[in-house]
Amino acid sequence: MSNEDYLLAAIRLAAGNDAVPAHVSEAAREAYSLRVPHVVTAATVECVTMRNVRGVPGPHTIRFATDDFAFDLEFTVNDGLIDVAGQILPYPGEGSHVDVRTPHMTMNRRLAGTGQFAVTGMPPGWFNVVCHRPGKPPVATRWLRIRP
Repeated sequence: MSNEDYLLAAIRLAAGNDAVPAHVSEAAREAYSLRVPHVVTAATVECVTMRNVRGVPGPHTIRFATDDFAFDLEFTVNDGLIDVAGQILPYPGEGSHVDVRTPHMTMNRRLAGTGQFAVTGMPPGWFNVVCHRPGKPPVATRWLRIRP
C-alpha cells in the first residue's frame, strides 16, 4: 500500500464509511473486560530461575514487585497443563486472596499464612495474577504467555 492508500483509508475510517470489523470490536470488548479497576501493576524485577527453555523440563520462576510488595510465581508444565505456585511477600494479611487468570477463566485462591498459593491444571496460554489485599489496591502481574 502506498501512503495515499493509508491516508484514504484513514479518512474513510474517520468519516465513518469503513466500519470497524465485528471481530475487532469483540476482541476490544474482551480485552477491556479483563481490566481490574485501580490495580497497581508489579514490574518484573528479577528472574529467580530461568529453566523451561524449549525442550528442557522444569519450573520457570519469575519475581514481580512494587515498592512494598513482591511475589514469586513458578510455572510448571504437567501433561500439557500448567501448574502455578506462588508466594506473596510480605504476607498481605487476613482476607487476602489471589486470582490466577486466563482470558477465559479465573481461579481464586485464599493465601496461606505464609503468603503461598497454588493452582493446578490450567490450560496453556496467557496468564495474569492479581493479589487482592484488604484496604489496599490490588496488585497485578503483566500478562505472561506460558506454553508447554
